[in-house]
Amino acid sequence: MEFKASIKEWDDADRPREKLLAKGKQALSDAELIAILLGSGNRDESAVDLSKRILKSVENSLPELSKMSIAELMKFKGIGEAKAISIVAAMELGRRRLGADVYERKKISSSRDVFHIFQAEMADSQYEEFWILLLNRANKIMKKVKIGDGGVSGTVADPKRIFRAAIDSMASSIILCHNHPSGNIQASNADRDLTRKVVNGAKYFDISVLDHIIIGDGNFYSFADDGRMPT
Repeated sequence: MEFKASIKEWDDADRPREKLLAKGKQALSDAELIAILLGSGNRDESAVDLSKRILKSVENSLPELSKMSIAELMKFKGIGEAKAISIVAAMELGRRRLGADVYERKKISSSRDVFHIFQAEMADSQYEEFWILLLNRANKIMKKVKIGDGGVSGTVADPKRIFRAAIDSMASSIILCHNHPSGNIQASNADRDLTRKVVNGAKYFDISVLDHIIIGDGNFYSFADDGRMPT
């Protein structure tokens, strides 16, 4: 059997670590970055080839890779528990960094700002989650609160919990957000009914409901952008 050359036998310019040092992190492909995490491949593949095979299994999608469990990663020859943990930890750091970058901006100026904040929370979730963002009069973030979660096809969002969280924080306005694990970001009848119920109830507390964002497969739907927020 003919084995592929290990990374140590490659020219320096082709080795991921040396390439990063010489050309910078932006010059590396996703597979090369993952190969650095792995450190080594197996008898049949270099770390880069193994990384390419892992990525191919999720159609070269990093969001899909981040959903893989340690057990799923360990099914690949050459991936033990330690390497699987390294990949999962790196994906989680990336998720947290995404959320931190947007959260530090504090002020919400568009639906995309909201998407980026909650995409970091819900990108890898296989179940529906419902969150709210609490804002002050300047549209600056006070806090984000998880209201409820559920199954693959639905979640329970109790308006009473939404109002309590907003009142306890003395919020001037709120933004609703939940995910659709199916990837379909279109609003359902239940989504529209809940939005209407929350908007009407919030009027009694002098709280504005600015938007309702639905997230799915790296994209989002905004009730406000679509002109569908109840008045």
